[in-house]
Amino acid sequence: MYHPTSQPLIDPFMRRINYLRISVTDRCDFRCLYCMSEQMRFLPRAQLLTLEEIVVLARAFTELGIDKIRITGGEPLVRNNVLWLFEQLGTLPGLRELALTTNGSQLPKLAAGLQAAGVQRINISLDSLQADRFRQITRTGELSQVLAGIKAAQAAGFTRLKLNTVILKHRNHDEVLDLVAFAVDEGLDISFIEEMPLGVVGSHDRAAAYYSSEQIRRDLTSRYTLLPTTETTGGPSRYYRLAAYPDTRVGFIAPHSQHFCETCNRLRLTVEGRLLLCLGQEQSLDLRRVIRGYPGDQEKLQQQIRAAVALKPQGHDFNLERPVTLLRHMNLTGG
Repeated sequence: MYHPTSQPLIDPFMRRINYLRISVTDRCDFRCLYCMSEQMRFLPRAQLLTLEEIVVLARAFTELGIDKIRITGGEPLVRNNVLWLFEQLGTLPGLRELALTTNGSQLPKLAAGLQAAGVQRINISLDSLQADRFRQITRTGELSQVLAGIKAAQAAGFTRLKLNTVILKHRNHDEVLDLVAFAVDEGLDISFIEEMPLGVVGSHDRAAAYYSSEQIRRDLTSRYTLLPTTETTGGPSRYYRLAAYPDTRVGFIAPHSQHFCETCNRLRLTVEGRLLLCLGQEQSLDLRRVIRGYPGDQEKLQQQIRAAVALKPQGHDFNLERPVTLLRHMNLTGG
């Protein structure tokens, strides 16, 4: 039975926490150079939360006022029986929005099931429209597979689709106009993301590849008039409308050049069950230990969550001048 709390989750800086991102796997069928090393060692199954444990945790959070959950990875759709998880989450009382971030590779076979399960919003990673360049960035990905995934999501009836694009200097920064044109043609939104310095990813030089959101905006103004908007999807993107194409929103996620910490409303649950209080900090709570140590004790679980939120830091500590800010890879953290 649903027992919503009368006390919402409020952190020490008076930010209401209502958004949870859950990583369901550290595995992925791509090896994007900004996300992980080419030769990754993945976690043993025993260290992962079970799907049933994820449902228990999600229910505890919704009773504490979390009304938006986004499922991430790795690539979440490669996890066995993941559609069952979406079906369970889609029935949680109090959940206003169930969303997904994916590389799109599995959407041709799963899009219809996701729509039926109650997923309302899908973000699809797309860093290049050039097949050879797409392969270079993802190391193993095929552009045609992702484009087919976008078509499958559209055919399944998803109307709230957004592209996520990580822009890297000298790799894809010259495609920002083409990517926005593609979004306009397909009726999609798009967010440009500054690379986040998580994990050791081989020879890739993050400082040399840095391309700021301000540079992207300047590039776009050569073709488009960007109109600032106060619209939000509950995440960190700051959006603009295109004057000539008002149905498309262009967002910018700028952890380096324009911090979004002051409005942070998010928590992250890693695939191991660590509750991360900030993407760019290491403070965390081992919720796997709590639910396995106190099975069925929802009150204990929620007490621990509240205690953790009381320690949420003011902001991240990203710094491109340091070779590695955090050893934790993005595929483990959740994209």
